[in-house]
Amino acid sequence: MPERLEVTKMKQNSNNREYVIENVKKEGALLEFACPEFRDDKEIVLEAVHNNPEALEFASDRLKGDRQVVFDSVSKVGWTYCYAKENLLEDKELLIEGLKQSGQILYFANQAMRDDKEVVMEAVKNKPIIIKFASNRLREDKEIGMTAMNVSKKCYEFLGPELKKDEEILTILNG
Repeated sequence: MPERLEVTKMKQNSNNREYVIENVKKEGALLEFACPEFRDDKEIVLEAVHNNPEALEFASDRLKGDRQVVFDSVSKVGWTYCYAKENLLEDKELLIEGLKQSGQILYFANQAMRDDKEVVMEAVKNKPIIIKFASNRLREDKEIGMTAMNVSKKCYEFLGPELKKDEEILTILNG
């Protein structure tokens, strides 16, 4: 299958700043074909991410560690949190914004965030089964367990052993 004209033109003009900006404003994913210098240019990357939050994938490693760039992506498409650099993994506000879009990203969170009740509650509200990636301590938390179970009884298997014995949890399971 022949390459799309937009891709061919972007490759041909990958070193032309004005061309790159103009085109990533229309189609953010074209950032992939920009020269490395422009994939590390915050203005260009922000334009690409504003058009298509998934364009974060093609940003330089340095900009994947830039809070504003990552926040602008993750707050629209939570799963792009997986591209965030290590320096941002303890940024609770950033993670919570992403969890509002996709509870699944708790999977990419570090252990400290998986043990933060506010973070885990946001994840479970969005995707209850993600409780399986919460810390052992929070898998025993009744409020989190009830939130998950009220949406899906499948979550029962991921609750902590003590919480599995809780009368209210068992009522939901058997109800």
